[in-house]
Amino acid sequence: MAWFRNLIQVSAIRALIKPRNTHPPLSLYTSLTHFSTDPTTHQTPPTNPIQYSGLPPTKSNEKPRVVVLGSGWAGCRLMKGIDTEIYDVVCVSPRNHMVFTPLLASTCVGTLEFRSVAEPIGRIQPAISRAPGSYFFLAHSTGLDTDNHVVDCRTVTDEANTLDPWNFKISYDKLIIALGAQALTFGIRGVTENAIFLREVSHAQEIRRKLLLNLMLSDVPGISEEEKRRLLHCVVVGGGPTGVEFSGELSDFIIRDVHQRYAHVKDYIHVTLIEANEILSSFDDRLRRYATKQLTKSGVHLVRGIVKDVQPQKIILNDGTEVPYGLLVWSTGVGPSPFVKSLELPKSPEGRIGVDEWLRVPSAQDVFSIGDCSGFLESTGRPTLPALAQVAEREGKYLANLLNKIGKAGGGRANTAKDMELGDPFVYKHLGSMATIGRYKALVDLRQSKEGKGLSMAGFVSWFIWRSAYLTRVISWRNRFYVAINWATTFVFGRDISRI
Repeated sequence: MAWFRNLIQVSAIRALIKPRNTHPPLSLYTSLTHFSTDPTTHQTPPTNPIQYSGLPPTKSNEKPRVVVLGSGWAGCRLMKGIDTEIYDVVCVSPRNHMVFTPLLASTCVGTLEFRSVAEPIGRIQPAISRAPGSYFFLAHSTGLDTDNHVVDCRTVTDEANTLDPWNFKISYDKLIIALGAQALTFGIRGVTENAIFLREVSHAQEIRRKLLLNLMLSDVPGISEEEKRRLLHCVVVGGGPTGVEFSGELSDFIIRDVHQRYAHVKDYIHVTLIEANEILSSFDDRLRRYATKQLTKSGVHLVRGIVKDVQPQKIILNDGTEVPYGLLVWSTGVGPSPFVKSLELPKSPEGRIGVDEWLRVPSAQDVFSIGDCSGFLESTGRPTLPALAQVAEREGKYLANLLNKIGKAGGGRANTAKDMELGDPFVYKHLGSMATIGRYKALVDLRQSKEGKGLSMAGFVSWFIWRSAYLTRVISWRNRFYVAINWATTFVFGRDISRI
């Protein structure tokens, strides 16, 4: 064994005298210099290569570049429809998938698996994964220079052991701002720290984990009756479609699964839905009354009130009522994000990015805005459209066709479409609203407006229409298959209650 000890000693000495490498890993340097605008960075690695990197302006022998900020309904529908024979597509977003939000509430209680509602960007637009000039960057947008056609970005590195975030720039020929919106808290103290917003897959995962944790903790010996009731009290704030659908899914989960598998605590768990006005205010009056009746029958306690304060274990209403909770889900509508507010662009009356009838930002050449972050300027005389998935999807489809038309006419490059005829402006026609309320029941309201006339129905047939409609709207056949299998598995075997 003497030779083995000598080998260890020699290795230790070499490790001590070996100079420390102060440069970043070569793979990181290579990945950054691939996009660098400085030709000298392709020779000798500098001491700090993360000074400037990005995509330079397109050359005459390259395709025009369309940069899409966001991966929601609007941005993804545009990327799906854009002609990649005309344009290179670059997507910048803090997530690499689109969320099929109408089915997100079903994932919280195990009716659907999380991946069934997440569609990878590379499947929506394959050119991003294959074409040499198209990319996806996992990053936030941090700034915009419309004069020089440049977007400032910052990478997303949210794991404990990942690299520090760095900044880079992207030059664009056409820019589409589709950053969506953020949940409204109305400045109420404690909402951000204690409530969960149901807008992302990560939110649904957090809700599911906390719900199942509370169920298991409440069954532990020694837990007081008061604490058990608090842990198993699920409070939903907001009586819009998202809040009602989550309440319906949760009550269905309690009736069909919790009562069977958590028999010791089945009498303690309950759901409270808090709304300042009427639930489902955009639906027909008859449908609202039906939803109220069915939710109450399912055990959902409906409370009309305004939340004044949110504390770690209870919320306080404006009349002084204290409501203890174990799980708090916040769904009270959306508003513009801080980044959208910070942009020096014209704004609509609601604070969104102002656009004209062709979804252009008038004060910035080659900049368009679609989805929840945009709204018609007051000068257009048009009302701001609601923050709905179908609005964003239709805007994305329209703008993709418009950009394809511009590109075919030779206006794809920066500053080349100033005086181009754009054709018909964007017109939105409402197709109706749907919402499930649990227990194989749903609402279908096909009126074009709240005051308009049209078909409205409720019950089992509506639930079947709801499922059929959303199954056909899931983007890929892969996810349609996943959703159909999940529904069938849940129907036969019940929901999965594993806390993973």
